[in-house]
Amino acid sequence: MTQAEPIVSSGAVIAFRLFDIAYEIDLAEVETVWAGRARTASRSRLTATPPKAMAFDVPPVALMLDPVALMLNDVAVQADVTARVYDFGAVSIALRVPVRDLPWSALVARINAVDRGVGRAQSAPWDDLLKQLRAAIAPALVRPEASSALQEDYLIGVVHGFDQAMSAALLQERVDLVPLLSGEQHALSDGARQDLLRQRFSYYTDDLVVLTWDRAFIYEPRGDSDVIDVLEIANAQLLEMRYYDELLDEELPRMYDMVAAERGKLAPLASRRFANLARRFQTLVAEVTELTEKVDNALQVTEDVYLARVYTAALDLFRVSTVSAAVDRKLAIIRDTYSALYDEASSSRAELLEILIVLLIVIEIALALIR
Repeated sequence: MTQAEPIVSSGAVIAFRLFDIAYEIDLAEVETVWAGRARTASRSRLTATPPKAMAFDVPPVALMLDPVALMLNDVAVQADVTARVYDFGAVSIALRVPVRDLPWSALVARINAVDRGVGRAQSAPWDDLLKQLRAAIAPALVRPEASSALQEDYLIGVVHGFDQAMSAALLQERVDLVPLLSGEQHALSDGARQDLLRQRFSYYTDDLVVLTWDRAFIYEPRGDSDVIDVLEIANAQLLEMRYYDELLDEELPRMYDMVAAERGKLAPLASRRFANLARRFQTLVAEVTELTEKVDNALQVTEDVYLARVYTAALDLFRVSTVSAAVDRKLAIIRDTYSALYDEASSSRAELLEILIVLLIVIEIALALIR
């Protein structure tokens, strides 16, 4: 006889989207302005992990927003909305759709419905939520961005319990995780299935985390898992690294044009112009380096080996290190250009001094001859 599919007694579908909205955000000011709206703001912390094992470098501010109604397969569903504000200029908005007493196949259908309704191709309700949040915390934004075209999104299926006791091994025997992780309706090849299921983690016998590029499944009978927070911060780091990568992509051609323009001008004030240009590049390098270090150190991992493995796997999956390496290479180019301009400015200054010395000698000789 075929076993009946398990029933998910409690769980949730969580969709979050991250935006870069400012150069920096004053989190103390966020708490102040949010309190002025008679709303509760709190500093986020990892609830299941000791602070000495893993903690936020600068804890983001967690905000509660008004629930929104979503249409999922022509059915109205209410989703809770939360936001997290990070000091390095990013915000994350999360929609949480509760799940109760659904067969496993209905959970998969619910996740895919959420993806179709608010996934990557959709702007609603994200644009309205971001507009409300941006207006509310506007006084806390340092050098706000005019638009938030750069975004990251992620989808998580969370199960807290089934209608029967279920270990991680039994769960993987009873259900097929691939449709949930891929969103595909057709059967996948063995190679594709292995790739999707490669990043699997368990700490106890009855919990399970499976990560992919844009989705994750979490089975955690003991309540909400810190894995959700870890996945969010990894996405935030990817977002910020992508932002600085694109910023430097725009800056490098402009830098070459400015250097060429300065070299094409007359020489008398070349040293000063090159020095001013070098200072501009050095300021850019200092600003980007400061912010990327904040992003790199957003989460401090020391003793929690399990959560550290999940965090490292997420960073690898999202290719954060690849984007970070690209940012470092472009910063190195700008640093080299700064050094070259500084040397050229010094050389021009030395040449000018030599010319002045020669002129003074010639004037002294001429005066002597006239006398």
